[in-house]
Amino acid sequence: MGVSTEWIPAAEPFDGGSVLGFLGARAVEGVEEVKSGSYRRSVSLNNGSGRISVRPERSGVRVELDLDDEADAHEALARVGRLFDVDANPAAIAEVLGADPLLAPLVAERPGLRVPGAMDGFELAVRAIVGQQVSVAGARTVLGRLVREHGGFLPAVLAEADPGGFPFPRARGVALVEVARLVAAGELRLEPDADATEARARLLAIPGIGPWTVSYIAMRALGDRDVFLAGDLGVRRGLAALGEADPERWRPWRSYAVVHLWHA
Repeated sequence: MGVSTEWIPAAEPFDGGSVLGFLGARAVEGVEEVKSGSYRRSVSLNNGSGRISVRPERSGVRVELDLDDEADAHEALARVGRLFDVDANPAAIAEVLGADPLLAPLVAERPGLRVPGAMDGFELAVRAIVGQQVSVAGARTVLGRLVREHGGFLPAVLAEADPGGFPFPRARGVALVEVARLVAAGELRLEPDADATEARARLLAIPGIGPWTVSYIAMRALGDRDVFLAGDLGVRRGLAALGEADPERWRPWRSYAVVHLWHA
């Protein structure tokens, strides 16, 4: 099919620029890039592959699709919508988080802040596993090498990989291969319509995957908007800058509080 341009609306205020910055800082060479105000990447969909380009604007995102099969357009747009969290209700979120004296200044500074989602749940899981206890820049380097050596984030391929052949500790490699095996076998789904409780339990049962990783996957891949990453370094630093806080007051929007704290 030829290139087509689509529009996905979002309730205002919509801070798509923050999502763009988040993705740009974590862009993996060979898969994606942020350039000239747009997020561009390759995609693998139900009927084929393709490329997308996403430009966030004031009230939504403009999407350019170049797909092998036009039947995949709906799926591609749905994934983009999840990635930029276009279905969020900024008024309802601000009503809760903005009522907290500690978070109120952050909410006022970044109205319409979104939780970055994922184009692909398995890919996000790989990123989370690789990113355990390493810097964002370090994770980008490792993920770029993984993509070059294994052809991308393909469950069937990584399920057959040597856990000791990855450029990170073997225990982490064993965990990655096991997640790939479960996803490839259809025993684990990491999408917003999956059973989140079951997915969390399966992930936690895998040696080498701890609560932070599971919660991060739940927040970005499973669409859980009430995740609080208590042990996250960025969250701890944000809390240290703000003072003593009670995250229970931020329910049911603690995932948005986490993103605010990352920015803080």
